[in-house]
Amino acid sequence: MIAIIDYGAGNLQSVKKALDYLGYDSIVTDDKNEILSADRVILPGVGSFGDAMESIRERGLEEVIKEAANGDKPFLGICLGLQLLFRHSHETPDVEGLGIFDGEIVTIPRVEGIKVPHIGWNDVKISQHSGIFSGIKDESYFYFVHSYYLRNAESDIVAGTTHYGVDIQCAVQRGKVCATQFHPEKSSEAGLQLLHNFATMQ
Repeated sequence: MIAIIDYGAGNLQSVKKALDYLGYDSIVTDDKNEILSADRVILPGVGSFGDAMESIRERGLEEVIKEAANGDKPFLGICLGLQLLFRHSHETPDVEGLGIFDGEIVTIPRVEGIKVPHIGWNDVKISQHSGIFSGIKDESYFYFVHSYYLRNAESDIVAGTTHYGVDIQCAVQRGKVCATQFHPEKSSEAGLQLLHNFATMQ
């Protein structure tokens, strides 16, 4: 069973529908026992870093998420779910994130020809061809919706990068704990392959 953590964020049902399509059992839940007893866990999210962390704490889910992401089972953060795994974001610098990984979440710079938020398809240069990227061709395209991005993460956890006015570290992976800035559930065949890889990860 795959637990999709419900802390009041969006895109929960789109993730579940993608897993349903692939034939994997999943549940949308904020129940601590269901999350911790699941075989694998997904932390999705759209919206504000600060609002998300406030909702997570109000629902008493912070320590549950940290325990689920301790490396014992496959764990996947999606979009805002990636950003929340880091300690801080420039979006709400006074709010502390989950601190699973080290790195900076900063604003996409507004340069000529670049619209923010970044909405659309970008190719991803894959640097870890195992785990969630197994069998996925380098420079495959994935779908992004975001205004903030990861930089200066530890090099050994960076699994994928893209370029949108600036180099963006858009996927991280350390053991069974991984996250993507893009939305695999909205990324056609490559995204479905990534979700299949996660759902079968040992």
